[in-house]
Amino acid sequence: MSESIIGIALIGAGYWGPNLLRNFQQNGDFDVRYLCDLDEARAKKVLGGYSTIPVSVSVDAVLSDPAVRAVAVATPPDTHLPVVAAALKAGKHVLVEKPLAANLQDGRELVRLAESSGLILMVDHTFCYTPVVRRLRSLVRDGELGDFRYVDSVRVSLGLVRPDVDVLWDLAPHDIAIVDSVCPGYARPVAVAAHGADPLGLGRACMAYLSLRLSNGGMAHAHVSWLSPTKIRTVTVGGAKRTAIWNDLDPQQRLAVHDQGVEIQDAQQQRPLYRTGDTVYHALPEKEALRSVTEEFARAIRSGLPTLTDGRSGLRVLATLEAARQSMQADGAFVPLEFDKQMQAVTP
Repeated sequence: MSESIIGIALIGAGYWGPNLLRNFQQNGDFDVRYLCDLDEARAKKVLGGYSTIPVSVSVDAVLSDPAVRAVAVATPPDTHLPVVAAALKAGKHVLVEKPLAANLQDGRELVRLAESSGLILMVDHTFCYTPVVRRLRSLVRDGELGDFRYVDSVRVSLGLVRPDVDVLWDLAPHDIAIVDSVCPGYARPVAVAAHGADPLGLGRACMAYLSLRLSNGGMAHAHVSWLSPTKIRTVTVGGAKRTAIWNDLDPQQRLAVHDQGVEIQDAQQQRPLYRTGDTVYHALPEKEALRSVTEEFARAIRSGLPTLTDGRSGLRVLATLEAARQSMQADGAFVPLEFDKQMQAVTP
């Protein structure tokens, strides 16, 4: 095997594991050395009858193999601290399924371990690597939309009701990570308010609304639900000059940029001036986001540079989720967000 090929082990053969396995197998930068799962039969079923990839039920055995330089972890969040910490202590680079950890304290420990060891810790916030979110990021960062004003996201369907977490911890990490990726430096979240409802009587929210105050006076908003009879996946990003609308369920016109808006012509009289211009539909490449995730992981391992969704971005998502939980317990009051040095972005 070429020294340039990265030996990787996948830990977890459940819901997300097979998707990671397929993409690592298709990426020539990696050689999959193990599939590790406590359920040996499930792991063998995922691999199929003709695979030569070994199956292991022991994380320790996998981490002790010097041919394994990197690990992808696709296990439940409450296992991330022991599994990811063990991988980092063994000197392995880690890609971990979102969220980074089950709570902010655990996430801080993982980031500390990775940074003190000079290892790559990447969180699989897959949506940040879709062509459409990358285009949204460039539209905002390059000033195409004008001064940043707001993000509005809707992620609802008759979804899988999770037994372990509420709908915010299940779905909102996607939207929070998108906001973290898209928002410019002058418009960062400073406070969080959340409202949830539990009409099924499960003891946890099945539908919720999340609001983020931004440092420039703008806002970001997300509506998430397991209970909607219709599936909606839209993200609206508004600027002073243009507004971009992403409809993930419309592959023909997935991203539209509207040159329309409203401005105040006379501040004293508050007279609105409406502007109507063209709508441009952006042609986007068709590329699986997970393929881009594996490519970014390989690039980071080789260069030593952080990824777009590194451990620090994972901490910012966790901090927002924990503030949202506090807000719901306080009847939707805004909870301040404090991002310390450990959470500051180090990516361009």
